[in-house]
Amino acid sequence: MVSATILKIVSPCWKPVVEDENSSDGEGSSQVDGLLWYRDSEHQGSGEFSMAVVQANSQLEDHSQLESGPLSLHESGPQGIFVGIYDGHGGPDAAQFVNQHLFDNIKKFTAESDGMSADVITRAFLATEEEFLFLVEQQWLRKPEIASSGSCCLVGIICSGMLYIANAGDSRVVLGRLGNNVKEVKAVQLSNEHNASIESVRKELQSLHPNDPQIVVLKHKVWRVKGIIQISRSIGDAYLKKAEFNREPLLPKFRVPEPFYKPILKAEPTILVQELCSEDQFLIFASDGLWEHLSNQEAVDIVCSYPRNGIARKLVSAALREAAKKREVRYSDLKKIDCGVRRHFHDDITVIVLFIDSYMISRSSWHGPVLSVKGASGGVCGDADT
Repeated sequence: MVSATILKIVSPCWKPVVEDENSSDGEGSSQVDGLLWYRDSEHQGSGEFSMAVVQANSQLEDHSQLESGPLSLHESGPQGIFVGIYDGHGGPDAAQFVNQHLFDNIKKFTAESDGMSADVITRAFLATEEEFLFLVEQQWLRKPEIASSGSCCLVGIICSGMLYIANAGDSRVVLGRLGNNVKEVKAVQLSNEHNASIESVRKELQSLHPNDPQIVVLKHKVWRVKGIIQISRSIGDAYLKKAEFNREPLLPKFRVPEPFYKPILKAEPTILVQELCSEDQFLIFASDGLWEHLSNQEAVDIVCSYPRNGIARKLVSAALREAAKKREVRYSDLKKIDCGVRRHFHDDITVIVLFIDSYMISRSSWHGPVLSVKGASGGVCGDADT
């Protein structure tokens, strides 16, 4: 069963009303179709978003959220929109933890700093990392596999006309922006990715670990950090952050043969801050499962070619069609393959499309809806007949 819930907070008293995500009544409801969870469109005053998640792993390792309303613990604090894409690996523990704690840390540090900033976001990432590593320490003896669980973290925040993008890992956000020709919408990638396949990432790792000739290794034609993992930044992956977790009872495939004295991976995100403008049309946030099959411009062209309603689902469908084509199977047959086995064809994919309307660009007080949506956080495998 899908266990995620939508939390609607009704102004001015901010009392939560829980709505069953399996309900199909109303345009704002979430639905499940086989291994696909989706929420086609949300119309509440100004602004729209569309959200979709397709599961491939036996356990869904992608987690995600969209929060609209207060961005601070103080009632007088800033309001806006928060989007989070958390692409887990080594199990769902880290991504699920980030989904439960990162936004709360954002609100905490926004309140302490009396406003949103890049420093607030970095502090929230590092606090979430510290809290998860403490959990690993607590559970290490009875659940050692949690030390190998990690999560890429992509965050977007719109607040007072400013856009904040923070990324640790290889998820991606792409902006659709009007070109000189008003009929042309160009793709602009806003996030920096931390994957060893990128030469600049390998150079950064080598500069941070000058005495380790094996910090990046080409293994089966794929560059990997210590020959194990492709990403260089994440929350979690305790076995590559603290040496005390790089030992038994952790499985040998996760253990680094030589000792290390400082974290191999980083949790600190790279952050972009820019002012929104009238040419900015929409943002596509997605885990790397989407970008394995679609280019930035292909994704933007799809968003421009179809109605807003259900556009995230349309992007997922386009990626799955490409995945089927690469493996020389029919799309209709791919959709019948169950989770677990499905991972041989594509990864978990999460997409959130956020349309940028005038109220987001305005620096005046926030007039948007107040809601909280967690994307298929309980997994969808087995919820429907595939």
